[in-house]
Amino acid sequence: MVKGRSNKLRIIGGFHGGRVVRFPDVKGLRPTADRVRETLFNWLQADVEGAHCLDLFAGSGALGLEALSRGAASVLFVDRSRAAVKQLEHNLSLLRLEHKSDVQLADGLKLLKASPHRSFDMVFLDPPFAEGLLREACLLLESNGWLKEHALVYLEQDSSHPWPDLPENWQPYRETRAGQAACRLLKRTGC
Repeated sequence: MVKGRSNKLRIIGGFHGGRVVRFPDVKGLRPTADRVRETLFNWLQADVEGAHCLDLFAGSGALGLEALSRGAASVLFVDRSRAAVKQLEHNLSLLRLEHKSDVQLADGLKLLKASPHRSFDMVFLDPPFAEGLLREACLLLESNGWLKEHALVYLEQDSSHPWPDLPENWQPYRETRAGQAACRLLKRTGC
């Protein structure tokens, strides 16, 4: 994190719109920008209500918190940073969203290699840009049964990198760029 930053995150819309929560100083943790989250959730507005979501490299939890605020049925937050997980648990308690969420301290790729307890309608993949985790995460999501038939998958990566090869049944739906971030929303089609 950049010294002097306030480590605060504002939820953009929904029931908790305008609420501010904190996130910890963790190497590689950079919450999805407000402008990008607003665009993403405009794209998702008809699909968020009642969705079961996975925020895989959760970090600050910006995407999962936004989904919960906008009516998602549940979010599984996964991060390997103990500090990030502790702060996420605190933020969910502060917002009284514990009953709609589960927070796991785990390596995202290791988790995806296991059989899921449930599948998801929506997945947010915003791993640390420098670690090159996106391609493997996408392949594991598809091959190990983590996705419902018509799931939506959001990807965010460094805009200077080309998009990795993705499963053939994932169709590009929307795309944007903002600063250093390139963002894509994909729809899973018939298998």
